[in-house]
Amino acid sequence: MANVLIRGGVVYSPEPLGIRDILIIGGSVVAIEESINKKQLGLFCKTLKTIDARGFAVLPGLVDQHIHFNGAGGEGGPQFRTPPLPLSSFVRSGITSAVGLLGTDGITRSLMELLAKAKGLEKEGISTWIFSGSYMVPCVTLTGNIISDLLLIDKVIGLKIAVSDHRSTHADIHSLRSYISQCYHGAILSGKKGIVMIHVGSESTGFLPFLDAIMDTDIPVTQLAPTHCNRSNKVLEESVKFGLSGGFVDVTTSFMYGLNNNVAVNPSEAVKVLLEEGVPLERITLSTDGNGSMPVFNESKKLVDIGIGSPESLWDTVTNLITEEELPIEMAIRLCTKNPALHLGLKGKGFLRYGSSGDAIVVSPETFEIKDVISNGQVMMEDGEVKKFGLFENLTFSKRNNDLEA
Repeated sequence: MANVLIRGGVVYSPEPLGIRDILIIGGSVVAIEESINKKQLGLFCKTLKTIDARGFAVLPGLVDQHIHFNGAGGEGGPQFRTPPLPLSSFVRSGITSAVGLLGTDGITRSLMELLAKAKGLEKEGISTWIFSGSYMVPCVTLTGNIISDLLLIDKVIGLKIAVSDHRSTHADIHSLRSYISQCYHGAILSGKKGIVMIHVGSESTGFLPFLDAIMDTDIPVTQLAPTHCNRSNKVLEESVKFGLSGGFVDVTTSFMYGLNNNVAVNPSEAVKVLLEEGVPLERITLSTDGNGSMPVFNESKKLVDIGIGSPESLWDTVTNLITEEELPIEMAIRLCTKNPALHLGLKGKGFLRYGSSGDAIVVSPETFEIKDVISNGQVMMEDGEVKKFGLFENLTFSKRNNDLEA
């Protein structure tokens, strides 16, 4: 963990602050000022890394609330399982906070492996959390039930379930109500937000299963986070209604037209529709579904093509929102910084302000290329070059043997 001075960038917290210096000590932001005297800092700060951000924008590190960092997939057989993500895939994408989860496969993909991967990534430099559950019911857990997962496992912050998808196990309304209620109960006991991340598939039932599940309860709609809301125009229309009713809606940045039988709505276009229809900006989020398989099925639900979600799609979508949809930068970046951090309860994340985590990205205001990435006070990328890799990323067999012999 380094002490870092980011000098002279145009800072967005995500709200615009103008040209500022940012001082990160011990992994946290301790000052954001018009000018910070480096010489005076030398009196008590022996080591200080300076990032020259003059002429660049400085933004909070990106938050990806839905990414399969330990691998996913499996539709079509074991050879369709996606591999775990290396650290550099997050660094290149500007992602400094990531929430991992299981997908279709809750059998050969385990929550214990997911938890271990989350801990490994955090040791390597980024911040991580996980969701319990998967597409399956009964829900897979670490401790035997959802409530104790939230209460006893620090990294568990909520539950993942799937509805309206032919790959799910189609929980009935009473089971869904029980799972959502257990997550809410666990949130109360643990002091966490206990959000339920809901994979919404392409079946005609759409949002109905989970809307029916919370009907006649006092569980607020803000406990739910339906994702893949740009899966199709139909799902997007339901997302508008849900957002107008007070709920959060999550747009998947890896979904593009050409996937999902040519019915997916491009993410930047989906955000524009949500805003034009009156969904408040603060209730819209972006996530990648990164490293998740992107299967294409024919009308008989036979797998005919496969793709993979990209972590880089998060920043690509923000760039498109700014350059193509003409959304102000402070609005565009809020969708994958402040909004998901507040909704999920990720303390210190999603902001650049006194006391927040030392997570920042420095980007070009012309090309929107990421120049520098700082995560928890560590410089992970500098001048466009990745500086921090995962342990095994660049380790060959011969090098490993030489290291062991030495």
